[in-house]
Amino acid sequence: MKVRSNILIAAGIGVLIGVLATVLVLFVAMPSMMIKTYETSYSYDETIERLQERIDNAGWVVSGISRLNDSLSKHGVDLKPRVTLLSLCHPEYAKSVLATDRYISVMMPCKFSIWEGDDGKAYLTKMNMGLMGKLFGGNIAEVMGGRVAVDEEQILEGLLKK
Repeated sequence: MKVRSNILIAAGIGVLIGVLATVLVLFVAMPSMMIKTYETSYSYDETIERLQERIDNAGWVVSGISRLNDSLSKHGVDLKPRVTLLSLCHPEYAKSVLATDRYISVMMPCKFSIWEGDDGKAYLTKMNMGLMGKLFGGNIAEVMGGRVAVDEEQILEGLLKK
């Protein structure tokens, strides 16, 4: 009986260590999996211009442009590196998701952040919509994890450095 009890305790400790290790790995890895940053092939201004053209050409709509430096300066905050958010929407995709899962509206519209690094290069940051969509399942996985992710790849093709 004592041997069996020791085996069960050892197994329980092993499972607990496994669970804790998994949680730690996810905690460390998730930020780099959920948010993706790329160096662009163009200057800051040219990246924004080309991105807007690509969004329009892909059948998406630029629903908003937020120049964060301008917004901050209105409140007395001076930020030197430029940061711009482009909000984009595909009306049919939005309709599909909002018809079934309105709570996901907190993640809409999609956004690209274009910003200047301290090295003077232009960078683009975006949510990993393929992964995000799949985490939710159902229609969100189909639309955001599928069609949105594919469209984003096409929009960004040739714009980012490999």
